[in-house]
Order: sequence, then structure tokens, then C-alpha cells
Amino acid sequence: MRHYVGGGFDTSGDPFPLVDPANGRTVGEAPAASRELVDRAVVAARRALRGPWASWSPAERSRMLHRIADGIERRFEEFVARECADTGKPRELASTVDVPRAIANFRSYADLLTGRAERSWHTPTPDGRGALNYTVHKPLGVVAVISPWNLPLLLLTWKVAPALATGNTVVAKPSELTPGTACLLAEVMAEAGVPAGVFNLVHGEGSGAAGQWLTEHPGVDAVAFTGESRTGTSIMRAAAERLAPVSFELGGKNAGLVFADADLEQAVGGTLRSAFTHSGQVCLCTERVYVQRPVFEEFTDALAAGAGTLSEYGPMISAAHRDKVLGHLAKAAADGELRAGGGAPRFGDERDGGFWVEPTVLTGLAEDHPAVREEIFGPVVHLAPFDTEEEALALANAGPYGLAATVWTGDVSRAHRVAPALDVGIAWVNTWNLRDLRTPFGGVKASGIGREGGDHSLDFFSEPMNVCVKL
Repeated sequence: MRHYVGGGFDTSGDPFPLVDPANGRTVGEAPAASRELVDRAVVAARRALRGPWASWSPAERSRMLHRIADGIERRFEEFVARECADTGKPRELASTVDVPRAIANFRSYADLLTGRAERSWHTPTPDGRGALNYTVHKPLGVVAVISPWNLPLLLLTWKVAPALATGNTVVAKPSELTPGTACLLAEVMAEAGVPAGVFNLVHGEGSGAAGQWLTEHPGVDAVAFTGESRTGTSIMRAAAERLAPVSFELGGKNAGLVFADADLEQAVGGTLRSAFTHSGQVCLCTERVYVQRPVFEEFTDALAAGAGTLSEYGPMISAAHRDKVLGHLAKAAADGELRAGGGAPRFGDERDGGFWVEPTVLTGLAEDHPAVREEIFGPVVHLAPFDTEEEALALANAGPYGLAATVWTGDVSRAHRVAPALDVGIAWVNTWNLRDLRTPFGGVKASGIGREGGDHSLDFFSEPMNVCVKL
């Protein structure tokens, strides 16, 4: 595990342990960046803005993004193995979602970049000769990219790719829990010929360490962050001191609505995916489901039965996170009803030293209960009945978050009524996590600021400038 600053690898800094969450064993270490190293990374990124990188055309940057994607593809199995080792997630998930999506992130922005047109207007003037107004997009400058532990490679590249596509330079800090694939990405950047200082990587914790030093640095022009809402508040406060723009994808307490006219088999299968993929450690996962009363018991029984048969799921990322989830479950079990799961599974092998939590289905909790209101970020879903469409919307829209929601219904008119009425950034109807990388991604309320994806990311990472030429 190495830092990557100014085109060179660096192992300086006090080491911190890396733990395999599947068995609790310490499997390695990574160096924590000093404040001086973070400063050097920002200075290197600033210097690269004025170097050859500044003269690269969009077509040249596009070709470079494709070379990076090619590099990830060549080392596909290495990326999969490192992602699994860092997170404990099943290999199938890393090999079919995380690594392919990282490749797609670079390719999609490479293609979007070459097809992007600037706008122009012919403006009348009193002398009849007119003026030409046109818009150009310029990079913001040095961008700090802070990425989380749940989808380390996917979410890192989701920001790095558009930032580089639009001509910025980047200083990235992955989660201290999952630095592995970021290190491999730095190696790919070097192999692809990315100019020195264009991409930099530093390791360490957030508060009082590399993350805080980076987001507070006066040489950082913008911050792109995915993580907890409370951390986003701290970063926004730091960025406000210098009026630096921010792009935040934050927490969620996502709702699912199941109407009595839905295909229940499809709704149960979709909810098992949306609640328990990566053991619920995905910002888009469903943590609360409201089911129309005539099918509530049937749906609940089927979901609980399905949860009890799941075997391909991973551990919580850390002992602390496991304990947080189990704490929620202990209180929920006392105040409501456990329909499935509720504790830590026992395997009879080395996994018993890991940070596992059973897929859990809860019912019977009040709407103001912490397990219903607070983001748990684990394999936990609470089910409650509703009677009317209006009641369903009120329940789904309650609370501080607004990232995503699912609607399960056989009524196409209801689908088009309900989905736009949800206070979220993304609403899926009769599916979950079906993504087109050109569409806007992000949340409302405490779930984020701004949108990522397609032109929305390119717009954030660039500054539009108007040029007016009198004819």
C-alpha cells in the first residue's frame, strides 16, 4: 500500500492496520499521510494544471481515459481480489458490479467528452453587425475526491473519471478501511501515461488526519465526497471558508412501496436484492418497506423466508460497524418483532472471528423508532402496512433523508403518479438499481447536494465561461 504523489510512489507515514472483515485478522498495513505529504500532493496537482496537461485536447483526454479502462481490464482479477480482501464482499459482486462499473465509468466519460458540444448565439447589436456569444468550459482546478469503504473502486472512479475528463487534477483519499483498489488504480494511472501530478493518492483517516487536511487545504478548488451526512456537514463547513464548490452523495433511509396490485413474487425478489445486496452496505439499499394491508402478511412471510435462505452475503466492514448494527437490532427486537435474522451467524470456521450480521426482517416498530428513522447501513429492513396511496407517500417522504425509493405496482397510472411525488433523487418502478450512467444521480434533503452522472458530472467539474466577440 503506497501513496502516489507527483508521479511517484511513497511509503512514508505511520502505518495503520488493515483487517479482513470476513475473519477479523490483520492482513497488512498502509501508511498514513502526514500533513506535509498532503500539502505536497496538492502542490503537485496545482503544478500539473500549469504543465502539459493544460494543453491536452478533449480528444486526448478521452483517449487517456480509455487507456485507464484498458489497464483495469488487463488487471481485472487483481482488482477483484483486492476489492474482496478489503471489503469481504462476495467475489460475484465484485466481479459483476464493482470492477466492471469502474471500467464503464472511464469509458462512458471518455465517450461523453468527445460528443460534448459548446453552445453559441448570434446576438443582434444596434449597428446591425451583431456579436457572437459562445460558451467554453474550463476545469475547476485541483479537486479533492473523498471516497467511502462500501464500494471503494466504483465510487472512487465515479468521481475521478469526470474530473479528469474535464481537465482537472485530482488528489484522492480512499477510506482508510479499503485502500487496496485505489493503490492499484494509481499503478494503472502510471502505466497509462497520466502526466505527473494529474492524479495523486494519499491514505489516512478523516478527522484530524489526511481527509480533514485535504478538504481544508487552501489549494483545493472543489471537493467531491461520498459518505455519511455528518461528515458532509464538516466538509461543507471547511469548503465554505473559501467558497469551494462541493458535490455530496450522502446517507439514506430508503423506502420501498408495495401496492396490492404488484406482482408479489417480483416485489419480494426485488426487495431481497434492494435490502440485502452487500449486506445492506450500499447507499441505495432499502431499509424500510411499506406494504398495502391486503398483502402485508403474505409479503412479510415471503420476504422473511427469503432472507432466511440467503447465503451469498458478506460481513460488516468493521467490528465497530457490526456492533452498531447489532445494537440497533437488540433495541428493535425488544420493541418490535423479529421475523428473520436478528443476530450474528455462527459458521464453525474462521468466519466466526469476522464481522457478520444475519439478514434481518423486522415488523411492529413505531415510525419514530431509531431503527426506522436512522440509517443503519446493514442487512436490516423494517416492514409496516399502509392503506391508501396518500398514506404510503406520507410515510415514504417522512424523515431527513431523500436518496432513493422503489415502487412495486401493476398499475401504470399509479406508477407515474407516485414515483414523481416521492421526495428522492431516484425512484425505481418494479426494479431496483437499474442504472444508466447518463442519468442524474444524487439525493435531496440530508442525502446530498448536486447530481452525478453523464453531463451532470461534467457540468460540476467544469466552470462555464462566456466569450462575447463584437463582429
